[in-house]
Amino acid sequence: MDDRLVLWDVDHTLIDSVGLGGAAYERIFPQVTGEPVREPALLDGRTDLGTIDRMLRAHDLEPTEERVAAMTTALAEVFEEVRGELVSRGRVLPGVREALSAFDADPSVHQSVLTGNTAQVARIKLGAFDLLGHFDLAIGAFGDDHLRRGGLVPVARERAARRLGIDFPAERIVLIGDTLNDVRAAHESGARLVAVATGSHSADELRSAGAEVVFDALPAPDELRAALG
Repeated sequence: MDDRLVLWDVDHTLIDSVGLGGAAYERIFPQVTGEPVREPALLDGRTDLGTIDRMLRAHDLEPTEERVAAMTTALAEVFEEVRGELVSRGRVLPGVREALSAFDADPSVHQSVLTGNTAQVARIKLGAFDLLGHFDLAIGAFGDDHLRRGGLVPVARERAARRLGIDFPAERIVLIGDTLNDVRAAHESGARLVAVATGSHSADELRSAGAEVVFDALPAPDELRAALG
């Protein structure tokens, strides 16, 4: 079996973080900019860099390097503060631990994440639920790597090539995610997508957007492994 690079989304695919992302933006924006929030952050599969850029521009503020860096730092600080709340209110989604453990035992599967979260926030979220050990984060891609989610796939591919010595062709890169932006990222990059309707989009919406492999929820490990292609 040829090796696969499997890149998991985090929120609503691996875990339910109970809306703490939106609340974090509501908190940090006035702290960093001194301005009240007039338009809320739009998340749902967007990268944090993209969300920050859009939010600043919506408030007639230039997304300078200094402002963007201040907001990404503040995001990580907030999530570190609310780690306990994340654990008590959030959860690992059904089937996730079983799937991750099964893939751990398969030497042809190399697991990491492709997420809109910054690297620091992703590490906090995964660590809060004791999931970090399943992933090689050095071959993943994060929301502070690119403005667009589609731009993250080449980042992960390049990192995997450097670290593993494997130049994964697009058809052996598999995204597992729950949003329309995951579908777009797969189409843009040529990667394979396994979509799960565990977030805000129904299975029909994911199929209509072009997802060919769609599950209502994460399937049993054997079925998920077969879906990797």
